[in-house]
Amino acid sequence: MKKIFVSLCATITLICWCSAVNAQISDTEKNDGFVSMFNGKDLTEWDGNPNLWSVKDNCIVGQTESKGDAKLTYNQFIIWKGGDVSDFVFRADIKLSPNGNSGFQYRSKKNSGNKQFSLNGYQADFDGNHQHSGILYGENFGGILCQRGLESVIEKGQKSKTVKRFAENNTLKKELKADDWNSYEIIADGFTFTHKINGHVMSITKDEDNEKRRKSGIFAIQAHVGPPMKVEIKNLRIKFIDNKK
Repeated sequence: MKKIFVSLCATITLICWCSAVNAQISDTEKNDGFVSMFNGKDLTEWDGNPNLWSVKDNCIVGQTESKGDAKLTYNQFIIWKGGDVSDFVFRADIKLSPNGNSGFQYRSKKNSGNKQFSLNGYQADFDGNHQHSGILYGENFGGILCQRGLESVIEKGQKSKTVKRFAENNTLKKELKADDWNSYEIIADGFTFTHKINGHVMSITKDEDNEKRRKSGIFAIQAHVGPPMKVEIKNLRIKFIDNKK
């Protein structure tokens, strides 16, 4: 009887844990092809500086204020081990402390040299004060490429050209929550990149720089130099787009 009770408890625990992890993806998203990027319990699917990154309450947590040796001298990233990513739709919930700076790095590469977990490539920016949240930033890759509320084209030499303004910057900023959870979506379809936060389009960029644009690369999350910061990310899921049709 005791063995049956223990077995039943173990089964219930497993079911509860699986339900918590599976809750990261709705049935609708599953049917649409989304898969989880994080198991909710550890960082086996990710590679980063253990002094910066941990897991708490089913969230990936990046914190530069927790330990003295965690103070950054350059931007570092925790890298998804799922391989290079090309065309996709990514969704996650993110919360960032005031004055903090983070973002989702995609179609990126590791920098040469001895700066571990340092990357270059496209970034869906996110900052605690929401001055730049939603823009397209080129990390070691051209700087600001598209501001919030704009549709832009990246031309030869990574020079950005505004096509049109589809919304006012301050209007979009009002849709962002300070020191609270925000839902981020990135769509990388061919060489068109769309960033959305809380269901609102923040920026649209088309990369027409044939020499430097990226078709695929690393996906990662940023911990930024500067003031002590804490970033939390949960419900990470991705859907791969097949553009070979």
